[in-house]
Amino acid sequence: MHESRSIHRWKALLGILFWGLLLTPALGQQKADAVYLGGTVVTMDAEGTTAHAIATAGEKILAVGSNEEIRKLAGEGTVVHDLAGKTMLPGLYAAHDHFPGAGRVGLFLVDLNSPPIGKIKTMDELIAALKEQAKSVPPGTWIRGRGYDDTLLAEKRHPTREDLDKASIEHPIWIGHTSGHLGVANSLALKLANITSETKSPSGARIRKDEQTGEPNGVFEECGWLVTRKIPGRTQDQDLEAVKVAAQAYVRQGVTTSVIANGGTLTIGLLERALDEGIIQFRIVSMTSGGPYLNARASVEKRNSPLLRTGAIKMLQDGSIQGYTGYLSEPYYRSSDNRGYPNRSREALVEKVVELHKAGYQLAIHGNGDASIDDILFAYEEAQRVFPRNDTRHRIEHAQMMREDQIDKMKQLGVSPSYFAGHVYYWGDRHRDIFLGPERGARISPLASTVKRGIRFTMHDDTPVTPVDPLQLVWVAANRETTGGKILGPQQRISAERALRAVTADAAWQNFEETTKGSLEPGKLADMVILDQNPLEIDPGKIREIQVLETIVGGQSVFKLEEN
Repeated sequence: MHESRSIHRWKALLGILFWGLLLTPALGQQKADAVYLGGTVVTMDAEGTTAHAIATAGEKILAVGSNEEIRKLAGEGTVVHDLAGKTMLPGLYAAHDHFPGAGRVGLFLVDLNSPPIGKIKTMDELIAALKEQAKSVPPGTWIRGRGYDDTLLAEKRHPTREDLDKASIEHPIWIGHTSGHLGVANSLALKLANITSETKSPSGARIRKDEQTGEPNGVFEECGWLVTRKIPGRTQDQDLEAVKVAAQAYVRQGVTTSVIANGGTLTIGLLERALDEGIIQFRIVSMTSGGPYLNARASVEKRNSPLLRTGAIKMLQDGSIQGYTGYLSEPYYRSSDNRGYPNRSREALVEKVVELHKAGYQLAIHGNGDASIDDILFAYEEAQRVFPRNDTRHRIEHAQMMREDQIDKMKQLGVSPSYFAGHVYYWGDRHRDIFLGPERGARISPLASTVKRGIRFTMHDDTPVTPVDPLQLVWVAANRETTGGKILGPQQRISAERALRAVTADAAWQNFEETTKGSLEPGKLADMVILDQNPLEIDPGKIREIQVLETIVGGQSVFKLEEN
């Protein structure tokens, strides 16, 4: 799948000629506020052209072309930047995440991640981390943690209420699974939440109980809200600290647009205050749920900020593969009957999808297992049958177990997936050996099959599930290497150029922003990132080593790597 370097060099030459022909009549009409000369400008436009220089005026790109052409646009007040052979790309998208969730880990949540993200390897280490936090706060204060992974702990199991009681019986404790779809409470937390042996599991969820006693063992699948609703909320001032931390992490990775999955009323209020105080300097597209959350959409639309807009309506139809709550058509590996389960019945999903589709919304529905994807595609097809619409760009989020026939159906319906491609790296070995088996495991995030059908898609980290890093996603897509150093499903590799489109131009398209963002073209926003190497020229195995040198939003530098 990898394109040769000679092909990219020919593209670069053709690009220079293309821009020269395009820009010659316009040169001299307007002077630039800034010009960037002497680099490789990978435009990610439809033709895949490259150039050597770019000019900006205000928040927008004025021109792209050769050094000589762009130099002519510099006036007395123009700031001249020397790219010194470095590479400029369109700003990168975090195409599906939960900003500012990453900022809360460490500030308000004990980091319980295992390597390669964190340090926790055993149950004793997990308990010790919670116990240490308990020492620093008064009895009765809630202790929260995030990121534990039962399959990476030496004991190969979830913590239980008894384990968490070893950390403290005087503090209520709640910890979230790395997937975000399960969690564990200690005995005091269960008591405060009024969870007993008599408590019934909600529809599409499960409260795990001891087989002998019938008492809850502390583990909750898809219904952690039964406990977390009892936890006192943080102040907005506290959450603003998390926004600051997360915002810095995003721009360091070259992110100029974050697409937040499920931004509700509280999140929108927090983001609006962060904008007022200048804490957020990059762009955010916030999905919301339906119902009362439509008020949050109205607030954003009234504000009309260039840094905050609303996107699709977000829904869930199943859970996570690594939590065994993803809904599969065939049982999990080495299981005779466990297929996970849906969030709601197919009939209920269709009813909701038709309602929102008819109201004119774009929809983004979380579906990991192929059975849940069947439900989602059926609902989209029914919605179009009842109320035909053009160019809906409805989405399927994560789409781990997408089958070949389902990719064909997506093509037919005009549906676009956002793949959690980082799964190949972070969970690939365990998908192959524990959850799905070799055959299904090799097909997670079937990018090459999607490219073959001509379907546009995006890739994401689902931060804070995994750290935000769009360039690592490009590396994953081009190499399919796992944390164990194995290659998982090499037939699903794609070229670095195609992977870059998934976090630039195609991400802009998926969010109806292709006329303003996603590529470096005259008239579009000057959202740009400068890299120390060209990901289209180096060995694909080294793409993850590329450093972001500078991130620019609307012509303004929001991050610059300090030289040692």
